[in-house]
Amino acid sequence: MEISWIGHSCFRLKGKFATVITDPFDSNSTGLKLPKLSADLITVSHSHSDHNNPSSIEGSPYLIQGPGEYEVKGVNVVGMATFHDDKGGAERGKNTIYNITVDDVNIAHLGDIGHDLSSEQLEEFGNVDVLLIPVGGVYTIEAHTAAKIAAELEAKVVIPMHYQVEGLKYQLEGVDKFLKEMAKESVTPVSKLVITKDKLPEESQVVVLERS
Repeated sequence: MEISWIGHSCFRLKGKFATVITDPFDSNSTGLKLPKLSADLITVSHSHSDHNNPSSIEGSPYLIQGPGEYEVKGVNVVGMATFHDDKGGAERGKNTIYNITVDDVNIAHLGDIGHDLSSEQLEEFGNVDVLLIPVGGVYTIEAHTAAKIAAELEAKVVIPMHYQVEGLKYQLEGVDKFLKEMAKESVTPVSKLVITKDKLPEESQVVVLERS
């Protein structure tokens, strides 16, 4: 399967039989251009406009906007309730994290999570092969907590998201601080990640994607 980063927290997960788009953003609120995209399935982590623009995606996709278990065209999705802050949602509300299985690869998308995961949540969330995790702080977890969660989930591939990029209208931290926390400061960005279950790395790797 193939993973492309559209920008912010939006990814395209392209499998043999279905395509998933995560957290499609509104271009006006972010300052980032959302290209023309089509999907079979959309996951939305929370209601803020920089993560919740499903009407922009073509193909009459099935929309998932909260916790639960789902199956669409061979893609299995488990959504778990979390919060957008470390105060039980009092500041920024609720957030859903997803474990999305495409072609037998388990991809975790943490949306705008604002807190560490409890041992119960880690156990319930299950096995993670590829982790899509916010690292830019300010509105979400910062680099240190992101690195801690990545280690706790034991993901084989860690892909940072939701950090400062050119054109973004509001200020986040860049990706460099997270790479330093992960001791992976020499990572070269790539255009996309093509991966299969049997070709997962033995040791955890950080992959920085260029925006598609």
